[in-house]
Amino acid sequence: MSAVNHHYQESHEIRQFRERLRDADSAVRRIAVLDLIDVAGDEHASLLVETLKDAAADVRLEAARALEAFESRASVIGLIGLLTDDDSKVREAAAHTLSELKDPASAAILLPHASDERSFVRVAVLRALRELRAPESLEPALSALMHADAAVRREAISVLGYLKQIRALAPIMQLATSDPDPEVRRAASGALGFAIDDSVLPALLTTLHDAAWQVREEAATTLGKLRLAAAADELIKALEDPYWQVRLRAARSLGRLRSTAAVIPLLQTLQHEISNLRKEAALSLGEIRHTAALPSLLAAEQDPDPEVRKAVRLAIEQIRSGT
Repeated sequence: MSAVNHHYQESHEIRQFRERLRDADSAVRRIAVLDLIDVAGDEHASLLVETLKDAAADVRLEAARALEAFESRASVIGLIGLLTDDDSKVREAAAHTLSELKDPASAAILLPHASDERSFVRVAVLRALRELRAPESLEPALSALMHADAAVRREAISVLGYLKQIRALAPIMQLATSDPDPEVRRAASGALGFAIDDSVLPALLTTLHDAAWQVREEAATTLGKLRLAAAADELIKALEDPYWQVRLRAARSLGRLRSTAAVIPLLQTLQHEISNLRKEAALSLGEIRHTAALPSLLAAEQDPDPEVRKAVRLAIEQIRSGT
């Protein structure tokens, strides 16, 4: 086939799609979008962008979903426009597709909307900016930390966590310890993991005693990531938390800290009725590599759970080899 004929065939195909996308019947237009998805290449993307303005919500919905595979200036602009669509499903689809953006150049299109007065728009744009890691998103994210809507504050924290800018630590610590929304406190506790020193220790120790167990769980995890040895005593206390999820993260973090003071409490956890806790205790004892744990670990080789037995064998090997 000649290049001329091939070009003609592609143009004819696009014209056919355009005719179907302009059909009076919205069902026909919707099916055209679905068919377009199956064959779409970059040359078809403009048709999907045009369809974002279709009169029928279900057609706009399918077009918004389809554009996840076609990132361009026009598609980003069109999707931002759908964030204020009358149909909630269309708005959600547009927000999801924007969250999948990969091209750093898209950040420049998003940034003017990062301070939008409408919470849904602001949340969607901040979420889209997060993984683009644009330095210019620092100021809008810092500003959004003071927003009345908790959802906006959570997304702002996520942006700042990805940017890893030290100047963001102080306001994030403030939210971790005092925000009225537990999900904001949880997000802030996790975001503190980019700290480069122990300045965040007081805030994380505070959140390790938060009223919400999800916040305590996140704090225990972050303390382990940062390997803050000064947190060992409080993490040992957290092995007695009423929620096993918090106990598990505390055990994991104590292993990362290689806290010898945690050996006996972890050996007690090795007897817990929840197998996930027994497994985590064994893995942490292996990381600590203290020979005092060997007798109990050898006995635990008969644990009824195969995953626990596997963790126990690994721990024994680590302690014996010293590596």
